[in-house]
Amino acid sequence: MIDLKLLRADPESMRDTLVRRYVDFDLDAFLALDERHRMMKSQIDEKKHEQSQASDRDSARALKEEIRTLEEAYKTLSDEHTRLWKELPNFLDPDTPMGPDEESNEVIRTVGEPRVFDFAIKDHEEIGVARGWIDKEAAAKVSGSRFAYLYGELVMLQRALSNYVFDILTSREALRAIIDHAGIDASDAPFIPVNPPIIVNQETLDKMGRLHPTEQRYMLHDQGQVLIGSAEHSLGPIPMDRIFEESELPLRYVAETPAFRGEAGTYGKDMRGILRMHQFDKIEMEIFSAPEDAEQEHALCIAIQEHVTASLGIPYRLVRNASGDAGSMDYRQYDIEVWLPWQQKYRETHTADYMTDYQARRLGIRVRRQTGEKQYVHMVDATAVSQRPLIAILENYQNEDMTVSVPEVLVPYLGKEVM
Repeated sequence: MIDLKLLRADPESMRDTLVRRYVDFDLDAFLALDERHRMMKSQIDEKKHEQSQASDRDSARALKEEIRTLEEAYKTLSDEHTRLWKELPNFLDPDTPMGPDEESNEVIRTVGEPRVFDFAIKDHEEIGVARGWIDKEAAAKVSGSRFAYLYGELVMLQRALSNYVFDILTSREALRAIIDHAGIDASDAPFIPVNPPIIVNQETLDKMGRLHPTEQRYMLHDQGQVLIGSAEHSLGPIPMDRIFEESELPLRYVAETPAFRGEAGTYGKDMRGILRMHQFDKIEMEIFSAPEDAEQEHALCIAIQEHVTASLGIPYRLVRNASGDAGSMDYRQYDIEVWLPWQQKYRETHTADYMTDYQARRLGIRVRRQTGEKQYVHMVDATAVSQRPLIAILENYQNEDMTVSVPEVLVPYLGKEVM
């Protein structure tokens, strides 16, 4: 949630944010509700003070009843206030390009040249089916559409990619090299590997700001729980209601989990292969930072994403998400898009989100400064790697005989140069 003090002091910034995000929200009505909410709270406090000063029992009893009535009304008003407060999106970085969707994203840089093939290229599904690595037909019978069985060398390639990424994220030396290369002012504190739950309470996911839209979630209604759509959904709440000391930050987590997505509204889109699935594996980075260090932490996540993608030898581009494409909680969002030869286009594989204190305010996560002041931490989450780079490897490294060369950095992990 946004800082209400900032909203009250400068409502025009939020008005501009709503316009840029293409969000229909009655800000004037909320501000009026917010004022009533504050006035009623003040009225209750005044009545409680009068009650404490009442000199006779009848007056105290009358005030008690009046307070009870006010508090009931205040509870109703407060629930509506909180509901609408949660609907307000985060402020946007002023540098965010204006536009309604991903077509308006700004390309920051393009790295690598697409390979020129001297044979008819195939998409990853044709390769995967021919080699016995991908079976969507069996998965459709067992689970439904947008599921797949992965087999053999493709599974081992995914394990190799995961081990490679974990080795980077848990190594001070590797992180220091990335930090120095990118010119980032950040510590080389390693990421802590976590094996988190893949089921979270609906209340917790709502605090994370990730419960809605519920049609994108796999809801376990009888239990009031949800299957996570990303490891961040169970990493972010770990320190709920905690107060960090400055020396404990930044705190960096990394986890590999299955991710479950409803993919509502994508009927008929990306049905070939394993690009858009209801279930896939993903490694996610989650960072809790002091406010003044958070932009560098976000930059570090992007540098890690670029390092991994470039080291795999896959052409990619870094894009800054447009105002209508950025998540509602994101102050700033960047994507990595890799080149897929068969589609002849760049497709998103990584996202890096910087939420400022918007998410931490919902979760109650703060840091105690040396002055004794308590501030909400700033939070960053970002993709380390998902299944989508497997698609890029199959297509960019394919050979005419449907074998696939292995990216050099993964050869030591896979134990072979061609699969």
